[in-house]
Amino acid sequence: MKLSEKDPADNKESDLVKKKLGWSCSLIVASLVGALGSSFLYGYNLSVVNAPTPYIKAFYNETWERKHGHPIDADTLTLLWSVTVSIFAIGGLVGTLLVKLIGKFLGRKYTLLVNNGFAISAALLMACSLPAGALEMLIVGRFIMGVDGGIALSALPMYLSEISPKEIRGSLGQVTAIFICIGVFTGQLLGLPELLGKESTWPYLFGVIAIPALVQLVSLPFLPESPRYLLFEKHDQAGAEKAFRTFLGKEDVSRELEEVLAEGRVQRHVQLVSVLELLRTPSARWQIITVIVTMGCYQLCGLNAIWFYTNSIFGKAGIPPEKIPYITLSTGGIETAAAIVSGLVIERLGRRPLLIGGFGLMTLFFGILTVTLTLQDHAPWVPYLSIVCILAIIASFCSGPGGIPFILTGEFFQQSQRPAAFIVAGTVNWLSNFVVGLVFPFIQKSLDTYCFLVFAAICFAGAVYLYFVLPETKNRTYAEISQAFAKRNKAHPSEEKMDSAVTDDKTNGRPETDSSSTLDNYVKNRIV
Repeated sequence: MKLSEKDPADNKESDLVKKKLGWSCSLIVASLVGALGSSFLYGYNLSVVNAPTPYIKAFYNETWERKHGHPIDADTLTLLWSVTVSIFAIGGLVGTLLVKLIGKFLGRKYTLLVNNGFAISAALLMACSLPAGALEMLIVGRFIMGVDGGIALSALPMYLSEISPKEIRGSLGQVTAIFICIGVFTGQLLGLPELLGKESTWPYLFGVIAIPALVQLVSLPFLPESPRYLLFEKHDQAGAEKAFRTFLGKEDVSRELEEVLAEGRVQRHVQLVSVLELLRTPSARWQIITVIVTMGCYQLCGLNAIWFYTNSIFGKAGIPPEKIPYITLSTGGIETAAAIVSGLVIERLGRRPLLIGGFGLMTLFFGILTVTLTLQDHAPWVPYLSIVCILAIIASFCSGPGGIPFILTGEFFQQSQRPAAFIVAGTVNWLSNFVVGLVFPFIQKSLDTYCFLVFAAICFAGAVYLYFVLPETKNRTYAEISQAFAKRNKAHPSEEKMDSAVTDDKTNGRPETDSSSTLDNYVKNRIV
């Protein structure tokens, strides 16, 4: 029976039940535990190196002098510190490239579990580097932690996207961004001198990394694997049905299972594609371009530059240097609050307004910040306006651009394309991260405060592109999202696959189904 022929009362009752059962206990626990041991650690490692910087450099100098008999020269120390910071991004790129290989055999859940081994080993290496007197342990630990981050930022969004009903897919996906912000804030908080940001205790800042990893390691095994992975890649219908019951919080999941099976019939002959095959797929061309643009803008939008200027701007505003670390906590608080608000409203407003609006507001506030920094010595109140602009830029970023790119990567692609798509997205993410760390000091030296105009231009270009190209994906099935791109791609993959499936049915003596009718039902169905 078509959806239009169903009793309206039944539809209303079904919608009411779905709203009540959307956020099951298992779904909430899976998202929180998954994010705690994954995106939280990524955010934590972004900020944790800031507070102990002088102590780590002193440790490098002492270690060098003990091994070589003379103090380290300034250029070598700068090089070692740059490697310590940037090798995290190189590890992230390696982790991204490993995701498909690991995920193919282990699945989404067990990829996250195995990834904890990287986090725990990295924590031990970095925490023991000072007692062992080996600076190499800290650098290697940062690299391994980057591998953990690369795997986590691909496997976690895939897992959350595949276990969530489409009605709350955006809110659940935003958990990734929320925990990144919480991780950044936690790194800032623990780095205070009263806590672990002292010369004698800075190794414990890195040892703390093992705690969230251990929590995930003992909790996640009790939760099911992604039902889509079980059904499409392991062909385990009974396991998928059991996983649906757990995540949806109800016994009767026949409707949801049949809807996913409809997608399975369309993709019956499609195996996991490689990155090269994905890049050559006409029906995915604009999805790939959009993911590259959003991920590129995510890293190149200038938030790293904001952190560079924060302390000097706070100092210009008359805040005593010893108080600046506490004021800096406000930036982490703003990040977290904006990400939480975004998660609450994303299913009402949609992805487009939050993403385009976020980049647009960043463009505006970067322009104002350039003016206030140029004129900050002309009046005593101007530095305070600069602080307001900094907080506004951070809030604008976390309200949309800080998390939605990960959600879109999971929504744009079919099951067979998703792992390769996350490799593309992760590669762009980590390469852009590395480029910013490498190039920004030169941009800042050449343009000084006018460097923010470069980031304003990037944000503006991203907003314009997304305005003309990005379709709204809120409350839409994977098939409907693919159809939204079909006109621009000038390709209709669903029809091609259905024709292939029908031909195979004839060859194997199975009854022929009406491909247009099946495709129509597939597009209209509410696939979880």
